[in-house]
Amino acid sequence: MNELSDQQPRKPFLYVVVCAAGIAGDVGKLITAAQDQQWDVGVVATPQVLGFIDVQVIEAQTGYPIRSTWRSPGDPRPLPPADAIAVAPATFNTINKWAAGISDTLAVGILCEAYGLGIPTAVLPYLNTAQAAHPAYRQSLDRLREMGVLIGSYEPHRPKAGGGADRFRWEEALELLTPEVSE
Repeated sequence: MNELSDQQPRKPFLYVVVCAAGIAGDVGKLITAAQDQQWDVGVVATPQVLGFIDVQVIEAQTGYPIRSTWRSPGDPRPLPPADAIAVAPATFNTINKWAAGISDTLAVGILCEAYGLGIPTAVLPYLNTAQAAHPAYRQSLDRLREMGVLIGSYEPHRPKAGGGADRFRWEEALELLTPEVSE
């Protein structure tokens, strides 16, 4: 008898890359939606977002440590390999660095590698209209689309107003990724 036949099938593994935006504290909504759709989830955080989220709550929800820094050589990998990646909320800074290939944080490094590894990736931008007006942002979105990144439909909010949390559709990342992963 095959030893693997006694094991439960592995659920697909989703990396949620979370960036420092005012709505980042609601990332649990995406984690819950993914778990409801039978994903295992691990969170990769930009260093700045750690002050925006409840690390203990998220780690308890996922069962994995949040990753925000590179591990030392020889240290075990704390997360399984990703079957897909959702970047939510994705800030102006992260989108532009990712499109330019600037791998200065673990989160952006993982995103840059995902392209070469062929990992389906969806991004849900969250920024204001002044940032969205900058030419680098549109160029970055175009480059990400050329790379096969699936881009969500969030409409930027007014500068200095924050907000838009009621219009931010966390589950859209899963809607974008599901056809890619199930092929």
